[in-house]
Amino acid sequence: MTTAFGVETPGMHVARGPQEPPSLRALRYWAYQYKRTWRGSITTSFLYPVLYLAALGVGLGSLVDNHAHHVDQVRYIVFLAPGLLASTAMQIGGNDATYPVMAAIKWMRTYYAQLASPLRLLDVLLGHMGWIAVRLLTVTVIYVAVMAAFGTVLSPWAILAIPAAVLTGLAFATPIAAYAATQETDTAFSTIYRMVLIPLFLFSGTFFPVSQLPQWLQYLAYATPLYHGVTLCRDLALGQLHPVLDVLHALYLAALAVLGLWAAQRTYRTRLVV
Repeated sequence: MTTAFGVETPGMHVARGPQEPPSLRALRYWAYQYKRTWRGSITTSFLYPVLYLAALGVGLGSLVDNHAHHVDQVRYIVFLAPGLLASTAMQIGGNDATYPVMAAIKWMRTYYAQLASPLRLLDVLLGHMGWIAVRLLTVTVIYVAVMAAFGTVLSPWAILAIPAAVLTGLAFATPIAAYAATQETDTAFSTIYRMVLIPLFLFSGTFFPVSQLPQWLQYLAYATPLYHGVTLCRDLALGQLHPVLDVLHALYLAALAVLGLWAAQRTYRTRLVV
């Protein structure tokens, strides 16, 4: 028998269910915090793809299709939508791994509170990155649904664009979280947006084929994680699969996410424990 304060009565046998993974407890904290803002977040998750696809896909796309006779043999909105899916995942992964990490370390000191409990450093890290994965999953599901409503989903393989986009977001989130844990102020975050995320958004194949770039910029684009995420999502949404290349795209993104997690564990330990 257990009292209201969780103290077991001596001499009594207490049946125990399966233990909850410690990292899941950390994730539940972030989910609880999200209860205050989920309505606005879900609303914008619907509005952004609708506005992007209506303005760029339908509006600008009508001009592109009339003059260029489609892009890569498909209507411009069909070409654009999977790229925006991957780019949105990149932006969410980057956003959720910058200021929230800084807040958890310096402003709200959430990580310190969690470490004062039985949670280990790895549990705290995995809980936060796991929550970012949940956020990415929610947004990408909504995005793919909006894509389907606009008629840009051409293959049943498009369902796999959801985990592909989540993987793209994590490939940015974990390295950026590792970097954010080393910062004393949020000044560097604006540099990440201006010098990394925005250029990748513009020049990684989201709006036009990378083949239209100068040769040296093409090679640079091939090395960026967003290019791999955009290409993988586009292949799946259009049903134009290239099995070997698509597997390599996924492995590249997974490797970057794992390396970022490894780096984050080291920088978190240096900042929070050592």
